[in-house]
Order: sequence, then structure tokens, then C-alpha cells
Amino acid sequence: MPKIAMLGAGFIGQFYADALHGQRGRDRISVVYSRTEETAVNFAKKYDVAHWTTSMEEAIHHEETEIVIISLPNNLHEAAVLACAKAGKGVLCTKPLGRNAQEAKRMLDAVEKAGIFHGYLEDLCYTPKFLKANHSVHQGSLGRILWVRSREAHNGPHSDWFWNKDKSGGGAILDLGCHCIEIARNFIGKKVKPVEVMCWAATQVKPIDAEDHAIGLVKYENGAVGQFEVSWNFRGGMDLRDEVMGTEGTIWINNFLRTGFEMFSGVQGEGYIAEKAETNTGWLFPVGDEVHELGYTNMFTDMFNAFENGSSPQEDFYDGFIVNEIMDAALKSVESKQWELINLQLWKGEESVRVGDNSIDYDEDYYLIKEEKLPDGTTKVILKSKETGEVIRRTV
Repeated sequence: MPKIAMLGAGFIGQFYADALHGQRGRDRISVVYSRTEETAVNFAKKYDVAHWTTSMEEAIHHEETEIVIISLPNNLHEAAVLACAKAGKGVLCTKPLGRNAQEAKRMLDAVEKAGIFHGYLEDLCYTPKFLKANHSVHQGSLGRILWVRSREAHNGPHSDWFWNKDKSGGGAILDLGCHCIEIARNFIGKKVKPVEVMCWAATQVKPIDAEDHAIGLVKYENGAVGQFEVSWNFRGGMDLRDEVMGTEGTIWINNFLRTGFEMFSGVQGEGYIAEKAETNTGWLFPVGDEVHELGYTNMFTDMFNAFENGSSPQEDFYDGFIVNEIMDAALKSVESKQWELINLQLWKGEESVRVGDNSIDYDEDYYLIKEEKLPDGTTKVILKSKETGEVIRRTV
């Protein structure tokens, strides 16, 4: 049973605590750090944590600390990770890993040099629907993956630091795009190199210095494309959707806003409905087990199983670093208004992956373009001559 120090006792720290003290049952938070005493004390009381402190160093070096979870604002990630590496304590860090790829690379270098366990807490790559879909994809159920679209949109984050570009590192791309990019990487294949990005972003509604809405395309070396759509301006709750298209099939996932649980209430209540829900009257879309549906329980099960087994988790700091590299290129594309190369400082995947062959043999003379059953019961085929390139139609 690993003894955990939680750095940060705010919104995400409480989600983490709900998951940790839930599914596996044997994972417990021993120490909690917060920058304010009141928050630390309240967290300790709520989750029955024995030790609280307002000193990050004390929490990391505490005799009860075996592994550290970072649920702090983005601008504090690097200092916390470097302190964990210096102390030789395993570390799990919330997303995004860094405010930019340079920060992420320094954190990756530090944990690898120290030889400590590291995990990247990308919860949306652990939702039950995602895990099942990703398994199907990598079993070949969809054939060769061509395109992945991932969308996260809501009316903006909870804490004030998200809205401060110096602290957060950016806007909706850093906050939400990190999820969508890593979801696409998983479906396309993490060993496939991302090569370039085209991205549009704007500040459409919120009076902030960063973008509140963005759409981007990430091109991969094998010809696949990942598309991310992110917004802090969406009204009506939190919209989490993924689509995967392959040569042999398609997957559509609705992770959150429409989950099959719909309720109407004419009573103006004060209860919590779901994360980012904007109302608690009228038609409502609650979530049965929010912590599980958002991937937190599966994520920590994977992290601590790997920690105990001495293996690597599904998501580690290297993954967080690659996501930061892609987001840096996306932000550069926003300024240049053109495709920007992803200049990876480090790449551990495959090199020179060939673009898939689109040719499907119909017979010795023709490639098959399409086959379709007509209303009269006959079958139509569209063929391309191997010799001349001529496209013809036949009814068979």
C-alpha cells in the first residue's frame, strides 16, 4: 500500500482523493500539502489524512511519503517535480506536464536521471469507454486508422490561475487540447511520430490574454490525422466526445454530456449535478459515477499497479512531453497561420513509418474502389484499371 503525499488540495486534488480512497481501497493519502493552512486542514479532515503542511519540501520529505501526486497549478509543476527527483520519490503529475515543451523536457530529464517512477495523470485516456475503444482499435477492428477527432468544450475552468496566462501557460489549448491530443495519439499509435500541426485559435468571449477557443489538425507520419476541438465558451455542461475512423470501421464515443442518464427537475435545488454543469433545474444530465466515468479510478489503478510491479504506466512523463511539443507547434501555427513542423527534442518511437497503401485488389486487372448493394438487389462495383488508371462501373 503506497503512502501518498498530495501536493495541492483544490478541485482536482479532491477528485484524485475520491478515486484513491475508492476503487482499490488500499491506496491512502498520508500527507497533504496546500499553500494555505485552511485548505490543508479541511482536506485532511474530509479525507482522514494524518498529516497536513503548508511546506512542499516537508510533504515530499515526510517519513510517510513514498510517492507524490502533483495537483498544483501549472506554474508549480516543475519545482515540485525537481524536488521529488532530488528526494528520490516517485511522482505522478497532473496534466499538462509543463506550460511548454522546455519545461516538460526538464521534468522528464530530471525523473529519468534520478531513476524514479513517473506517471502522467491523463485521466481521459482511462475512461471506461476509451479503454474499450482503444483495445478494439489495436485489435484491428477498424483497420488502419485514418482520422481521430476529439472534442472537449465547457464554459471554462474553476480556479482563477487558469485564466492567468503566466501561471497556466496558455488557454483552452493547454487546458483541454492536452487531453484531445493524447487521446488521438493513443488511437493512432504512440510509436507513430507526429510531424506537423495546423491550428486556429481566438479569444472570442472571455476577457483574457489567452485563447478561449481552438481547432487544430495534427498530421502523423503514417498519414493519419488527429483533430482537436476545444473551447471555454460552450454552454450547457461539459462536452467530451471522440470519433475514430479507420479503413474498416468507425467508433463514436460520448463520454460525458450524454451518457444515457437524463432527468428533468422543476425544483430549484442546490445539489451538485456533474462537473461543469451550469444549472440544476430543467433537463439535467447527471453522471452515475463521475470519478470512474472521467477515468480517475482506472488511471490510479494503472499507476499504482505499475509502481508496485516496477513497470511503466500507460501514461508517463514522456507522453506528457510529446503532448507539450505538439501544443507548442499548435500555438506557433496560430501565429503563423500555416502548417508548423513539430520539432521533437526527443523521440523514442518508430522512424520513417510508411503511409498506408490504398490499393485493394479486385482481380488481376482492377483495384476495387467501392462495392455497394443497390435497392433492386444487384451489386455495383467501382473499379480502377491497374494498367491505365481508368475508373469504371460494373453491376455484378
